[in-house]
Order: sequence, then C-alpha cells, then structure tokens
Amino acid sequence: MVQWSDAERAAIVSLWGKIDVGEIGPQALSRLLIVYPWTQRHFSGFGDISTNAAIVANDTVAAHGKTVMGGLDRAVKNLDDIKDAYTKLSQKHSEQIHVDPDNFRLLAECISVCVGAKFGPKVLNADAQEAWQKFLAVVVARLANSTTEALE
Repeated sequence: MVQWSDAERAAIVSLWGKIDVGEIGPQALSRLLIVYPWTQRHFSGFGDISTNAAIVANDTVAAHGKTVMGGLDRAVKNLDDIKDAYTKLSQKHSEQIHVDPDNFRLLAECISVCVGAKFGPKVLNADAQEAWQKFLAVVVARLANSTTEALE
C-alpha cells in the first residue's frame, strides 16, 4: 500500500481542486491521440480522428477526456485505497478492452503536460509536481493491473 505524507496529500488535493476536468481532460486525451497515434486503435468508435484538427474538434474525444478525469477524481477521493477504488476499471481496461499498460503512462504524461502548461511553476512547483507524479504513478500502476509492492 502506498504511503502519503501530509504534504503530498495536501498538494494532490490542492492541485486537483484547481483542475477544470472539462478543460484538461479533453486536452490531455487529444494530446495522447496526436502525439502517440498508435493509441488511436482503442478509439475506433469515436468518429473522425484522422487528423489532428479532427481529434481536437471531436466531441466524443472531449467527453471521454472528461470521463478520464472523473476517474482521477475517484482516485483523489480514495487516496488510501486506490487499489480497490480502481478494481473494476482496471479489469475493464485490461481484460475487456486490452489496453497496452504503457498507454496509461503516456496518458498520465499528457495530463501532466496539460496541467503544467495551465498552471505553471507557481502552482505546479517541484514539491507539488513530485506529489502529483507519485499520485499518477500509483493510478497508472493500478490501471495497468500491476501487482507491485506499492499497491499491495
């Protein structure tokens, strides 16, 4: 089980409180599909994602980006039990959709880029980024159905 310091908890909750899921979610998912085009294979039912402009303008991509961020909200609210909070989501992505576990890491990177671009170093200073990256690493590990010691 991951251990959070009081400072890490405060940084994660504070940053999360500033994030507009309707802005960051669509940006991050669009960035994932553009920068890492092989990830598009999981989104064939999302309509036109044939060009960068089509991806950015795609309402289904935007809606799913918000859904992804809703999943992060669940993790923020369950910092002490992300493993159980993500059990069904992890099973769905690994057993039904067969998402390459590395895609979660790539999406987390895109989320971090979008958050960093939005808030800059005044909000996402080194301490806040350290806590945020740790948080995303735990989420990614769980979604990837990892059995690392951090989640046991």
